[in-house]
Amino acid sequence: MTHTATTHLNDVDIAAVASLAAAIVDDGDRAATTWNATVRWNGGFRSHAAIREFAPIASDEPAGLGGTDSAPNPVEQLLGALGNCLAVGYAANATAAGIELQDVFIELSGDLDLHAFLGLRDGHAGFGAIRAEVRIDSDATADQLAELHAKVTSTSPVGHTLAHEIPLAITLT
Repeated sequence: MTHTATTHLNDVDIAAVASLAAAIVDDGDRAATTWNATVRWNGGFRSHAAIREFAPIASDEPAGLGGTDSAPNPVEQLLGALGNCLAVGYAANATAAGIELQDVFIELSGDLDLHAFLGLRDGHAGFGAIRAEVRIDSDATADQLAELHAKVTSTSPVGHTLAHEIPLAITLT
C-alpha cells in the first residue's frame, strides 16, 4: 500500500507555508519584508500601479467625480486590498487548522465624505468607517469558523494597517 501525503488543502501549498514559517522561527530577521509599487499618472484622473512583474493595475475616478470611469478608483482598490488580504488569511489559517473551504465571499463597503477631498472644508479625507461581511462555505463547525474568523481578523496586515495609525512619509523630489 502506497501512502501519499497531502500537500495541498484549499489550493494552498502546505509545505511551502510550513517551510517559510520554519525559516522565520530559525531566523527572525527573515520576517522583516519590504513591499513596493510604482504609480504613473496617465492624464486626467487615470493612473496605473506597477507591482513586481504583473500587468499594471489601472485606476480612475467615476464620471460623477470627473473621471472617465475606466477603472476602479483608489478607495475602491483599498477596499479590494482589504478583502483580498482577508481572503488570504482565511485560506492560510483554515489550511493550518485542517479546515476545508468550499467558498469565501467578502462584501466590503466604506463611508467617505468628499468635503475634505474636494477642499471644501478641513477634516478627515479618508474613510470614516469600513465594513466587511464574510460568508464562508465549509463543513467546519460554527465554533471552528468563529475561531478562524478571530485569527484572521487579528492577523490581517491590511486590516491592521487600516485600523492603526502608522507613520506615513510622502516626499516631493
